[in-house]
Amino acid sequence: MPSPPARRLGPRLLHPGAWWLWALGLAAGASRTTNPVLLLLIAAVAGYVVAARRSDAPWARSYGAFLRIGLVVLGLRLAFAVVLGSPVGGTHVLVTLPHLPLPAWAQGVRLGGPVAVEGVLFACYEGLKLAVLLLCVGAANALASPARLLRCLPGALYEVGVAAVVATTFAPNLVADIRRLRAARRLRGREDRGVRAVLAVGLPVLEGALERSVGLAAAMDSRGFGRTADVPRRIVRTAGALTLLGLLAVCSATYGLLGAGGRTAWAVPLLLAGVAAAAGGLALGGRRSVRTRYRPDPWALPEWLTAGSGLAVAGLLILLAGRHPEAFSPSVVPLTAPQLPLPAAAAVLIGLLPALVAPDPPRSSR
Repeated sequence: MPSPPARRLGPRLLHPGAWWLWALGLAAGASRTTNPVLLLLIAAVAGYVVAARRSDAPWARSYGAFLRIGLVVLGLRLAFAVVLGSPVGGTHVLVTLPHLPLPAWAQGVRLGGPVAVEGVLFACYEGLKLAVLLLCVGAANALASPARLLRCLPGALYEVGVAAVVATTFAPNLVADIRRLRAARRLRGREDRGVRAVLAVGLPVLEGALERSVGLAAAMDSRGFGRTADVPRRIVRTAGALTLLGLLAVCSATYGLLGAGGRTAWAVPLLLAGVAAAAGGLALGGRRSVRTRYRPDPWALPEWLTAGSGLAVAGLLILLAGRHPEAFSPSVVPLTAPQLPLPAAAAVLIGLLPALVAPDPPRSSR
């Protein structure tokens, strides 16, 4: 008897955990550098993948809001450096602002005075790094459905699942409500731009986004999301201790890898031990959960490639930053032009892999 033909897989949504691992990998790589060329390259990679693989769901349109927030953060960082001064001194003075003397208890803080090119560039590099980190988080929010992400949480995390619903769905719902209310104002012939329009829709937008998030949390709670099974107390205590110790070890190892130039010998063994302890604690804690998953999201080859590309970007940039610190942190005193390290650029371009291997997201019939 001939074997049945293989079923062709149509468009589907990638596992949300894979998108978050990819985005966190890009963010970890961005945290290791202040080189504006590398930071802009990471932002371009994240933006291209979002444009290529996001769906047409309302929450998928939140990337533009994160982009605007990043620009605002960059502008505020530059404004603070100009008005309040910069910890980096310089000899190339752009302008001298009127200086406001402060009392003795405010020593170390100044208002006005000379504004040097070195201080402005230092603030620009730091603000750009924070903006790129926000863009990486925004890319994960635009590509991964918050509701589907919460379905994939381990059973031991059921207690924080309801609170996580409110936290992860608030920003996408906020963006969707803003677009809906602006369209309604345009249909009524009212102005949808400017300060007055923002003040008019601000309160309804906040109320609507919070209501929808709380409603989703209540729906999950009514379906038994927080129901627990009877397990021995010693297992509960062991699971809690393993999870807590594992997370502390992971945080300490991450600080050692990111803060000490990646040269700390104890960081990698501690990271592996922390991950193993946390996984064991979550596995034991999952015995308390009696909920089931309807149509669990598959984890196939595209998920492995997507998550692996993000982790590869993080690992390679951490390794290269320890070997070539001058290329990842360009000097502003003395003033030097930032360079593009080709190995680091090639490592960042690995993050483009999801645009090629991730399946096309399903489109609505509208």
